[in-house]
Amino acid sequence: MHTLYPAIKPYQTHRLKVGSIHEIYIEECGSPDGIPILFVHGGPGLGCSEKDRCFFDPERYRIILFDQRGCGRSKPYAVLEDNTIADHVTDMESIRVLLKINRWMLFGGSWGSTLALLYGQTHPAAVISMILRGVFLSREQDFNWLYKDGANRVFPDKWQEFIEFIPENEREYLIEAYHQRLFGNDEIARMNAAKHWATWKGGITTLRPSQEVMDHFCDAHHAVAIARIGCHYFKNKVWLGKKPLLSSMNIIAQIPSIIIHGRYDMISPLDNATILASHWPEADLQIIRDAGHASIEPSITDALILATDKFAREFNFFEGS
Repeated sequence: MHTLYPAIKPYQTHRLKVGSIHEIYIEECGSPDGIPILFVHGGPGLGCSEKDRCFFDPERYRIILFDQRGCGRSKPYAVLEDNTIADHVTDMESIRVLLKINRWMLFGGSWGSTLALLYGQTHPAAVISMILRGVFLSREQDFNWLYKDGANRVFPDKWQEFIEFIPENEREYLIEAYHQRLFGNDEIARMNAAKHWATWKGGITTLRPSQEVMDHFCDAHHAVAIARIGCHYFKNKVWLGKKPLLSSMNIIAQIPSIIIHGRYDMISPLDNATILASHWPEADLQIIRDAGHASIEPSITDALILATDKFAREFNFFEGS
């Protein structure tokens, strides 16, 4: 069973002004001469952690991480102005240009897989390969699974804790009800709403209970961004509109890719991955039999390390930066 590579520190950090008010945090780790790979974090609003640097051989990869608008070390915090999925794709391309990278790999999990797919469909010539984990296609049924009817039937106890914060007459439209409180004038209501939102999502992320995941999601600072940004994005169907990700898979059909998905993923049910793979015959779909959604689950970590090691061997001739 493969485990994370040893902890490392960035060899360089950047702050990039994007849009009218945002400044995003970027860091580079590993080998400056290695294969460039962009870590695209989940959420929306989760930000990067130190462990996220450790899915890659630091001697073979130039590891690039960034905190998306409004979260992590980016500024301003939990702000939704100029903060859409299209803005993130633009930011990713701006990072590539800033770092003078010709082509790079993408490594995205959960919401990060949504962004990686959309970036690839927008800038296919810039992508060497993709490793996607816990695929989230951001379809109507995916939002409904989390916040209407689906995961609630697997976790009725946690669901009850999630909905009890909302008056019974507002529970039919939970995302809207939470949005009203997360963006209202009552600071106590905002904080309570953020706590309940983050607790629900963190509590169903892993197959086995994980205090590490819960501590990260429910930290008061993290919870605000996870809840405000996530709720706002889901209320707006992440701005994909009438062009779902699956409709443009022909654009990236030839990009080498590995899809890793836990069989018992309760955030993003397995059909997200199987349907994506059916539209992407060249992709290698790996169903992890004893895992849920999180990258820190041992079998998911093992598969991710094997994937990055595999691509490091296959692209050791890399000439793209």
